[in-house]
Amino acid sequence: MKGFWVVLLALTLLAACASPRRAENAAGTKRSRIVAMMPFVADDLYAIGAGSQLVAVSSFTDDPRARALPRVADFTSVDAERIVELHPDVAIGITSQARLVDPLRRAGIDVVLLHDDAFSDIFTNLQAVGALSGRRTEAAAAIAQLARTTTQLHARTRSFVRKPSVFVVLGSGPIWTAGSASYIASLIALAGGVNAAADLHAAYGQYSAEALLRAQPDVLVTDSAIRLDAAIDREPWRSLRAVHLHHVYTVVPTAIIERPGPQYNEGIRWLVERLTPLAT
Repeated sequence: MKGFWVVLLALTLLAACASPRRAENAAGTKRSRIVAMMPFVADDLYAIGAGSQLVAVSSFTDDPRARALPRVADFTSVDAERIVELHPDVAIGITSQARLVDPLRRAGIDVVLLHDDAFSDIFTNLQAVGALSGRRTEAAAAIAQLARTTTQLHARTRSFVRKPSVFVVLGSGPIWTAGSASYIASLIALAGGVNAAADLHAAYGQYSAEALLRAQPDVLVTDSAIRLDAAIDREPWRSLRAVHLHHVYTVVPTAIIERPGPQYNEGIRWLVERLTPLAT
């Protein structure tokens, strides 16, 4: 456990302290009008005191300070016409939105796309957003504080006798979950558990009912939108030990587990609280 944390922390801090490669076209230039095309981008900006530079956000942004801002994007669509009308200095999204932002680029809008799968991306993206918003110092301070809190939370797992296995339910029919390459898998490890879907080497993907039955996780984690409660009396769910022992937990708010942003420590804390009774 200690070795895992030392390596992981070293990697994340190296990523955070490096120049933001994915925003290199914006280095040294403060962008005063920013469109956040994913919720974590807005979260990052608020975390470093740059929220006032936002002119539009994504549909699922839930920070109350963004309530009055236009909603211009989600995972599957980007309202290019509305974004162009707002005359932003930059629109920030993720790499999977590459095709969606082609109209923005053709209109001359600067677009920066970030990766959001790995744990280290949380820190690299904060650094990139800090560079874009002209708040590098604030971003570095936020990263350092996040790392300190993570260290403190991870220390609470030293008394764990065993590592409970956790299966994150991102879809119940078909079954979708977080694989070993996801940042969610890192949260589970930092909380003293193991990802029951470690054999899924992608960040996220479909998982077979047969594999889930073989894994027999100690804990199921889901969110209310999945409506796992409606399927829990059917296979494979009803044959899982976690269901029999009532170790099925709905995370609220879902962002603390499912969103790779500055609230991730709350996700680790939430997991630690639920894993501790099963690990000591």
